[in-house]
Amino acid sequence: MADPVKMAVAGPDDREKQKKLAEAQKKYGRGKAISTKSVRDKKLRSNLKAQESKHKQAVLQAKDAEILNEHEAGFLEPEGELERTYKVRQDEIQENVGIETAKKGFELRLPDTGPYRVDYTRNGRNLLLAGRKGHVATMDWRDGKLGCELQLNETVRDARWLHNDQYFAVAQKKYVYIYDHNGVELHCLSKHVEPLFLEFLPYHFLLASAQMSGYLKYTDTSTGQTVAELPTRLGRPTSLCQNPWNAILHVGHQNGNVTLWSPNSQTALVKAQVHRGPVRSLAIDRQGRYMVSTGQDQKMNVWDIRMFREVHSYSCYQPGASVAISDRGLTAVGWGTQVSVWRGLFDAALADQGKVQSPYMAWGGDGQRIENLRWCPFEDVLGVTHDQGFASMLVPGAGEPNFDSMEANPYENTRQRQEAEVHSLLNKLQPDMIALDPNIIGRLDTINNEKVQQRRNLDYKPEDPMEKLKNRGRGRNSALRKYMRKKGRRNVIDEKRLKAEALRKEHASRSKDKLEQERQDLGPALARFAKKDS
Repeated sequence: MADPVKMAVAGPDDREKQKKLAEAQKKYGRGKAISTKSVRDKKLRSNLKAQESKHKQAVLQAKDAEILNEHEAGFLEPEGELERTYKVRQDEIQENVGIETAKKGFELRLPDTGPYRVDYTRNGRNLLLAGRKGHVATMDWRDGKLGCELQLNETVRDARWLHNDQYFAVAQKKYVYIYDHNGVELHCLSKHVEPLFLEFLPYHFLLASAQMSGYLKYTDTSTGQTVAELPTRLGRPTSLCQNPWNAILHVGHQNGNVTLWSPNSQTALVKAQVHRGPVRSLAIDRQGRYMVSTGQDQKMNVWDIRMFREVHSYSCYQPGASVAISDRGLTAVGWGTQVSVWRGLFDAALADQGKVQSPYMAWGGDGQRIENLRWCPFEDVLGVTHDQGFASMLVPGAGEPNFDSMEANPYENTRQRQEAEVHSLLNKLQPDMIALDPNIIGRLDTINNEKVQQRRNLDYKPEDPMEKLKNRGRGRNSALRKYMRKKGRRNVIDEKRLKAEALRKEHASRSKDKLEQERQDLGPALARFAKKDS
């Protein structure tokens, strides 16, 4: 028998552990635990229990590792009720921050080759600029060192870094080209004809492009193979972005629709009417919960893509040219010559209280038409490109202060970069794993398991659909007549059609014989009251 003193001592410790685990599950948990009571297989049940114990241990370790997060994010806070943060200018911010932070706010004047498109590497260390008239440049923007500079002398519509700062892709007038960090052309992707927008999926090593013809094409950059060619059938796309949570691509169209695409399906997974005019720009937050879109109807809409419903709608004075969402949920919108940064658009509390009344910060108004916006990872910096060049804007509280060096390291050296590239190639995900719900990969598919067991059974015979129709209800609305009246089956003659015709004749002859037998049983006097032959 257990000692009651020991039980009393162990009780509070267990309760403390359960409380700590519950707090950790709220922030780092993956949902409900797998129920192993209904699993009959002992080996499978033990493996599931081992996975659950490992998951609990990982959650507790993640909670304990919070002590290592030394940095905290901070926002601009007004001192009084009448003070507004969006009235603070960039020169005032640079005067009141450290020298190294102030250096991150700068501007590049490039009036002859604009407008420009911008992109940052995943660790936020390098910058890529691509001008519409063919000027492409890379640079280490913190140190101000130019990497390479190209004059392509043809139209450039978009540019994207690949898995690290060694390679980048450029959507030129006719094809997509891949260059290395020295500006040497490595590949010409001739299947990507007249590309408009580019997106790179880092965990799948897939380069996707939306083309002027309306096609969406995926290419595996590790093997060079074309993975999928998907026709959107909605004309020339107007915008493209990816959901970082599940790698689904969102494509905006001229009719105001937004379609969701995966390389596993030739048709759109979801189609939603988001605007009353062309969709100008799209952005999705890091958790994959909310989508912000701007349209030609001068609206900025916030959508909850878990339920595919509109949360709020905001008005812009001009159509929003570009929208971007930071690591900590700040939303930047470029419209006309202005940039507005919004804070708290996705807070659950604000969804009930109403709209956000005023923007968090503002920039522009100098006659420079905004072209593209990009947030720098792990930095309070917003990259703004316009028809006169590029500007780096300081936005306090935008970047994630505590980074995971195993995921993206802003201070990596050459050896660490090479090792990270090898590890990412070994852990590369297959395109088949891209789905609306990525959690479905770890679940058991019981339906397909039943089909596999049926195929393994040597005595199993596939069920004939005509056998189901044979003994169904009679009459004008029987299953067989519905099958014969089916719109797509009227002009198609195949084996199923011939079987259905034979069954119909058999039913007709059987009903005729039955009617004649009834007339004989009734006799000559009552036969005229029998059911008439149809």
